[in-house]
Amino acid sequence: MPLLLGIDIGTSGTKVVIINENGDVLGSALGAYTLHTPHPNWAEQDPEDWWKATAAAIRKACESGRVDPAQIGAVGLSGQMHGLVLLDENNEVLRPAILWCDQRTAAECRWITEAVGEKRLRELTCNLALTGFTAPKVIWVRDHEPRIYDRIRKILLPKDYIRFRLTGEYTTEVSDASGTLLFDVKNRGWSKAVIDILGIREEWLPRCYESPEVAGRVTRQASRETGLREGTPVVGGGGDQAAGAVGSGVVKPEVMSVTIGTSGVVFAHVQQPVLDPEGRLHTFCHAVPGEWHVMGVTLGAGGSMRWFRDALCQTEVAVGHCAGMDPYDLITAEAEQAEPGCEGLVFLPYVAGERTPYPDPNARGVFFGLSLRHTKAHLARAVMEGVAFSLRDCLELVRDLGVSATQVRISGGGARSRLWRRIIADVFGIPLVTVNVTEGPAYGAALLAGVGTGVYESVVDACEKTIKPASTTQPDPLDAERYEGYYDLYRSLYPKLKSGFDKAASLIVRRR
Repeated sequence: MPLLLGIDIGTSGTKVVIINENGDVLGSALGAYTLHTPHPNWAEQDPEDWWKATAAAIRKACESGRVDPAQIGAVGLSGQMHGLVLLDENNEVLRPAILWCDQRTAAECRWITEAVGEKRLRELTCNLALTGFTAPKVIWVRDHEPRIYDRIRKILLPKDYIRFRLTGEYTTEVSDASGTLLFDVKNRGWSKAVIDILGIREEWLPRCYESPEVAGRVTRQASRETGLREGTPVVGGGGDQAAGAVGSGVVKPEVMSVTIGTSGVVFAHVQQPVLDPEGRLHTFCHAVPGEWHVMGVTLGAGGSMRWFRDALCQTEVAVGHCAGMDPYDLITAEAEQAEPGCEGLVFLPYVAGERTPYPDPNARGVFFGLSLRHTKAHLARAVMEGVAFSLRDCLELVRDLGVSATQVRISGGGARSRLWRRIIADVFGIPLVTVNVTEGPAYGAALLAGVGTGVYESVVDACEKTIKPASTTQPDPLDAERYEGYYDLYRSLYPKLKSGFDKAASLIVRRR
């Protein structure tokens, strides 16, 4: 039976996994690259860095698993959503990709809302205009870089640029396309109405497939660069959240997920598109053909902890390097010394702006309640608790839609922390389940590749054959009760600080 390859184009690097039909991981590799922030609120990357990292990681994964690339029967793709890659008539990248966490497009979001109408926009796309989405980025280029705009011939999402380099095809799939604000989520196709109103040429957009469908084959040139066999099928794949849900087995209504990556996500499978009345949740197509999902997003989940590590934990980084330990393990060990609630210290994790429940690019991170008694241990735990509170905001909105689940699964890099799992279980007041697979979106992409090439009968079949519950974290009743009070305090802070966030944003002078 041929092996399956999954590729995930993440924000900090590309992950590649190789699995067999039983779901066993035979080889894996990571390829890192840099995030550029040339101005406040900007976040960009060079797509060529993605490709170099991907090609190298494919070869390394084959080497680590002693896998002959000719054994790989299909490839699946996943990646960071919403990013804007622009190609000219010669397929050259016109400018650095503008990423999901870029917040420069507040004015463009207002223009789109006025041009389409808020109610009609939600009817056509199931979502509001948010700074992270792709369409506002296109309008920003139109307004600020007209010479580049005039040269656009294709618009691609990050994983679909890698697909282009692998196959020569301009294609995407429904889950990632859902986050562009150019997609008719209910009917699973590009929204001609929105495209026409915004003045975007339909021929710029890639052909759209369902996630398990074969959307191209590896070219001779890509074969030389990656080692993959020429002609290897490449399926549609999924945006990182949909593919990650597949990789955690969240493919039926009774299972929900919480993910802590750079961002944090509460994700619920639904069989019909449902909308939050105020547009605070996203409604997207799922990677399961003919089904959907709703999700709430905390932009600065693992990103908040990474900021804390880089800004305040150089000692832990140095000790970890010398001792061969992960500095996050040292930081978590410190955080365990602080009691729940951190003696009144509350962290707002809005270090990259926020999306759910406050779609506010001006929101910023805050430590509230600092006193002379607080130590680094309190700060570290407060960051973890603040992320949990923000994810609780997302969970409450999902519950308000009447969406429920019998099991909540937790995944992502942050879920490896026993303390963080316990904090989230306590803040949510519900058990959290881990699964036997920890490879995330890359694993889900590999499963989708198997579905598309007949290794599995369906996405549900693929998950049932490979993914099993591994452990359960139960909430502590006393800590859960204590956190209710702190969650109420957390919820009260943003409304009181919003005007201050806006004032701070107006004082920042951007130099170009």
